[in-house]
Amino acid sequence: MDFQQIIEAVGKFMDLAGVSVMVIGAVVSIPMALRGYQPRKLPPGAEKLTVYRAYRQLLGRSILLGLELLVAADIIRTVAVTPTFESVGVLAIIVLIRTFLSFSLELEITGRWPWQKASGQPAAAQT
Repeated sequence: MDFQQIIEAVGKFMDLAGVSVMVIGAVVSIPMALRGYQPRKLPPGAEKLTVYRAYRQLLGRSILLGLELLVAADIIRTVAVTPTFESVGVLAIIVLIRTFLSFSLELEITGRWPWQKASGQPAAAQT
Protein backbone atom coordinates (compact mmCIF):
# COMPACT_ATOMS: atom_id res chain seq x y z
CA MET A 1 0.00 0.00 0.00
CA ASP A 2 1.58 3.26 -1.07
CA PHE A 3 1.25 6.71 0.52
CA GLN A 4 -1.56 7.90 -1.77
CA GLN A 5 -3.72 4.85 -1.00
CA ILE A 6 -3.18 5.32 2.74
CA ILE A 7 -4.20 8.98 2.56
CA GLU A 8 -7.26 8.11 0.46
CA ALA A 9 -8.24 5.48 3.04
CA VAL A 10 -7.80 7.98 5.89
CA GLY A 11 -9.87 10.53 3.95
CA LYS A 12 -12.66 8.00 3.38
CA PHE A 13 -12.56 7.04 7.07
CA MET A 14 -12.90 10.72 8.04
CA ASP A 15 -15.82 11.07 5.60
CA LEU A 16 -17.48 8.06 7.16
CA ALA A 17 -16.86 9.45 10.66
CA GLY A 18 -18.37 12.82 9.70
CA VAL A 19 -21.51 11.29 8.21
CA SER A 20 -21.79 8.85 11.14
CA VAL A 21 -21.60 11.68 13.67
CA MET A 22 -24.44 13.49 11.91
CA VAL A 23 -26.65 10.40 11.61
CA ILE A 24 -26.00 9.15 15.15
CA GLY A 25 -26.44 12.69 16.47
CA ALA A 26 -29.82 13.00 14.76
CA VAL A 27 -30.99 9.69 16.21
CA VAL A 28 -29.62 10.26 19.73
CA SER A 29 -31.00 13.81 19.84
CA ILE A 30 -34.59 12.58 19.62
CA PRO A 31 -34.77 10.82 23.01
CA MET A 32 -32.65 13.53 24.63
CA ALA A 33 -35.05 16.23 23.46
CA LEU A 34 -38.07 14.18 24.48
CA ARG A 35 -36.60 13.75 27.97
CA GLY A 36 -36.41 17.52 28.33
CA TYR A 37 -32.75 18.24 27.58
CA GLN A 38 -31.72 21.71 28.77
CA PRO A 39 -28.30 23.34 28.39
CA ARG A 40 -26.33 23.56 31.63
CA LYS A 41 -26.22 27.34 31.62
CA LEU A 42 -29.15 29.19 30.16
CA PRO A 43 -28.70 32.95 29.68
CA PRO A 44 -30.25 35.03 32.47
CA GLY A 45 -33.98 35.47 31.95
CA ALA A 46 -34.14 32.78 29.24
CA GLU A 47 -37.06 30.39 29.15
CA LYS A 48 -36.59 26.62 29.17
CA LEU A 49 -36.27 25.07 25.74
CA THR A 50 -39.24 23.37 24.14
CA VAL A 51 -38.80 19.83 22.82
CA TYR A 52 -38.58 21.20 19.27
CA ARG A 53 -35.98 23.84 20.17
CA ALA A 54 -33.94 21.33 22.22
CA TYR A 55 -33.92 18.90 19.28
CA ARG A 56 -32.83 21.65 16.90
CA GLN A 57 -29.95 22.61 19.17
CA LEU A 58 -28.81 19.03 19.68
CA LEU A 59 -29.11 18.25 15.97
CA GLY A 60 -27.26 21.45 15.08
CA ARG A 61 -24.37 20.52 17.35
CA SER A 62 -24.02 17.08 15.76
CA ILE A 63 -24.15 18.61 12.28
CA LEU A 64 -21.44 21.10 13.25
CA LEU A 65 -19.16 18.32 14.48
CA GLY A 66 -19.86 16.25 11.37
CA LEU A 67 -19.04 19.22 9.12
CA GLU A 68 -15.72 19.70 10.92
CA LEU A 69 -14.81 16.07 10.26
CA LEU A 70 -15.82 16.36 6.59
CA VAL A 71 -13.68 19.48 6.18
CA ALA A 72 -10.75 17.63 7.78
CA ALA A 73 -11.23 14.77 5.32
CA ASP A 74 -11.23 17.16 2.37
CA ILE A 75 -8.09 18.87 3.61
CA ILE A 76 -6.29 15.56 4.12
CA ARG A 77 -7.14 14.32 0.63
CA THR A 78 -6.47 17.59 -1.17
CA VAL A 79 -3.25 18.68 0.48
CA ALA A 80 -1.61 15.29 0.96
CA VAL A 81 -2.58 13.59 -2.30
CA THR A 82 -3.05 16.07 -5.13
CA PRO A 83 -1.92 19.58 -4.21
CA THR A 84 -2.68 21.25 -7.55
CA PHE A 85 -4.04 24.77 -7.92
CA GLU A 86 -7.35 23.37 -9.13
CA SER A 87 -7.76 20.96 -6.22
CA VAL A 88 -6.78 23.63 -3.70
CA GLY A 89 -9.28 26.02 -5.30
CA VAL A 90 -12.05 23.43 -5.04
CA LEU A 91 -11.04 22.81 -1.42
CA ALA A 92 -11.21 26.54 -0.70
CA ILE A 93 -14.74 26.72 -2.09
CA ILE A 94 -15.82 23.66 -0.09
CA VAL A 95 -14.30 25.06 3.11
CA LEU A 96 -15.97 28.45 2.52
CA ILE A 97 -19.37 26.83 2.06
CA ARG A 98 -18.98 24.60 5.11
CA THR A 99 -17.67 27.51 7.19
CA PHE A 100 -20.73 29.55 6.22
CA LEU A 101 -22.93 26.61 7.22
CA SER A 102 -21.07 26.28 10.53
CA PHE A 103 -21.49 29.98 11.32
CA SER A 104 -25.16 29.81 10.39
CA LEU A 105 -25.71 26.79 12.62
CA GLU A 106 -23.80 28.41 15.49
CA LEU A 107 -26.01 31.49 15.19
CA GLU A 108 -29.10 29.28 15.15
CA ILE A 109 -27.98 27.25 18.17
CA THR A 110 -26.66 29.98 20.46
CA GLY A 111 -28.37 33.09 19.11
CA ARG A 112 -25.04 34.86 18.60
CA TRP A 113 -22.08 34.79 16.24
CA PRO A 114 -19.06 32.68 17.27
CA TRP A 115 -16.93 35.80 17.89
CA GLN A 116 -19.51 37.48 20.16
CA LYS A 117 -19.22 36.89 23.87
CA ALA A 118 -22.21 35.46 25.67
CA SER A 119 -24.31 37.97 27.50
CA GLY A 120 -23.81 37.94 31.24
CA GLN A 121 -20.47 36.08 31.11
CA PRO A 122 -17.02 37.67 31.46
CA ALA A 123 -14.70 37.34 28.48
CA ALA A 124 -12.33 35.08 30.43
CA ALA A 125 -15.09 32.47 30.84
CA GLN A 126 -15.48 32.17 27.06
CA THR A 127 -12.45 29.94 26.52
